[in-house]
Amino acid sequence: MSIVYLDGAYMPMEEAKISPMDRGFLFGDGIYEVVPSYDGKMVGFGPHIDRMIEGMGFIDIKLDWSHDQWKDVCDQLIEKNGGGNLGIYLHVSRGADSKRFHAYPDNVAPTVFAFAFEIPPATVADKTKIKGYKVNTQQDLRWDRCNIKSTALLGNVMHFQVGHAAGMNETLLFNANDELTEASACNAYIVKDGVVATPPLDHQCLPGITRKILLSILAKDGSIKVEERIVTKEEVLNADEVWITSSSKEIAPVIEVDGKPVGNGEVGDVWLAAQTLYSAQKYDY
Repeated sequence: MSIVYLDGAYMPMEEAKISPMDRGFLFGDGIYEVVPSYDGKMVGFGPHIDRMIEGMGFIDIKLDWSHDQWKDVCDQLIEKNGGGNLGIYLHVSRGADSKRFHAYPDNVAPTVFAFAFEIPPATVADKTKIKGYKVNTQQDLRWDRCNIKSTALLGNVMHFQVGHAAGMNETLLFNANDELTEASACNAYIVKDGVVATPPLDHQCLPGITRKILLSILAKDGSIKVEERIVTKEEVLNADEVWITSSSKEIAPVIEVDGKPVGNGEVGDVWLAAQTLYSAQKYDY
């Protein structure tokens, strides 16, 4: 039985109740995070909470919680749900009002909800044990504030569904200028001649925590050159390697884009080097 957290109490999932007037339900008016943990050890807890606090600031949700309070909830959920490989979902909506009205209400307490769910084991840096991803491409039709990790994910869901229905693992998104933004649920990268390139952070993409950790590790190691710059669709289609990253996938190699192989159609050596470094250092952040 899954144990969840809701507004100060731990309870079985079946007992958790949220008002239908909650603005998270009515408007998608909230912020969320997913923190991965392996055998009780969380990856990027601090940066995840920093991003959640920043996101609440962007949309003016006021919740004065410290990192220690969030950590206690995460630790309790890991323990109460038996440990192992778990993602911890953290969710703050603006709360329940007495009426449906677009403007932010006054004197409404935020709703805080969290639960744990199983995730795959941590990625092993071994080309024989990793299955490459197959992705399709679409024009990015989401809103222009994708840097906010909002619970209003319908745009992402619709993009992901098109790929999923076609048997793909993910969908790479491009703006009207055919410039890579990200994937429907991941950040994205290419590798050409040993150099990693990824789009710069702006309103078009989420500042991913796995991205943040990976780029920090690569910069500190120095053996793999990284460029944060505009990446065109043509570059993606002619890349030696393509990667996507997320908290649950870590660094996932893409071997096929729109039915065509990436490079030689196999998991690449630069991915192997990057994943090796990430696996060794990811708990330091």
